[in-house]
Amino acid sequence: MRYNQLGRSGLIVSELCLGTMTFGGEEGIWGRIGQLQQEAADGLVKAALDAGINFFDTANIYAEGRSERILGQALRNLGVARDEVVVATKVLGRMHDGPNGAGASRGHILAQVEKSLERLGTGHIDLYQIHGFDTATPIEETLYALDGLVRRGTVRYIGLSNWAAWQVMKAVGIAAARNYAPIASLQAYYTIAGRDLEREVIPMLESEGVGLMVWSPLAGGFLSGKYTREGDGEGRRAGFDFPPVDKARGHDVVDVLRELAEGKGRSVAQLALAWLLHQHAVSSVIVGAKRPEQLADNLAAVDVAFTAEELARLDAVSKLLAEYPGWMLERQRGYRGGPSPRR
Repeated sequence: MRYNQLGRSGLIVSELCLGTMTFGGEEGIWGRIGQLQQEAADGLVKAALDAGINFFDTANIYAEGRSERILGQALRNLGVARDEVVVATKVLGRMHDGPNGAGASRGHILAQVEKSLERLGTGHIDLYQIHGFDTATPIEETLYALDGLVRRGTVRYIGLSNWAAWQVMKAVGIAAARNYAPIASLQAYYTIAGRDLEREVIPMLESEGVGLMVWSPLAGGFLSGKYTREGDGEGRRAGFDFPPVDKARGHDVVDVLRELAEGKGRSVAQLALAWLLHQHAVSSVIVGAKRPEQLADNLAAVDVAFTAEELARLDAVSKLLAEYPGWMLERQRGYRGGPSPRR
């Protein structure tokens, strides 16, 4: 396991992060995603710790708060010293009825952070993330609330999730101008079958020193290797086809991954994860599992190495189609000479 700086912060996190969205599900969408209860969750957390993972991600909305409670209890059951792990959670989703039961308002954030602390059984949250963009709340209000939590020590670092490039950039600028706590990270969807983030978001993150945490690195199981062009079978995507994937292009990617995996004696999933670990902008990749063998397979991705030729082949089959202004920027790059800008 390797460890990376999260953006420009002093926080060091493992290159793989254990996601806990499979913890605590009972009915509806959370039951379809995962129904792991305490004993099974303890086993996965222990396996992650044994492999060198120090980073755990959850959200208040996962399984209606049960994911946070199970994660916190697992760390206590295993006797883990609090300062030895980095615990991240999120706020935004609807937690109760009424107009103020969701969002990124000051009121909702201050109410929900206390409930997350109680469920996790901890005195502080290492990384507190806004789970999406709230169109009803000014960014200034959200950042002011988060800054207050950092100043009092309830939260150590702040992050965003599922924000557009312009929204993140606006938040970075406001935080800098008002001397608020800086944005340490963005949690976003990024896979070799869905590289949309490379158009605007990743160049912005690299420019501003914001770390990238990747969610659903196997595209909701699409990159697990178990799906074929003939159908989605009985896996998770058969009943919960998310996140969206261009399946025609995606299967072309899987074909190459499968061929390389066979040559290396690896799984398709391991290579899909390893490709992300080879991307410069990525700070940590969130992996989740329902079974110990799934997690063990994912953890082995840290040992996968690619040759330059293999990376070039994967890039060719998965690269984005050129869009404006990208193709014009590329065309005009040579006007001034000198080194190429970072990508």
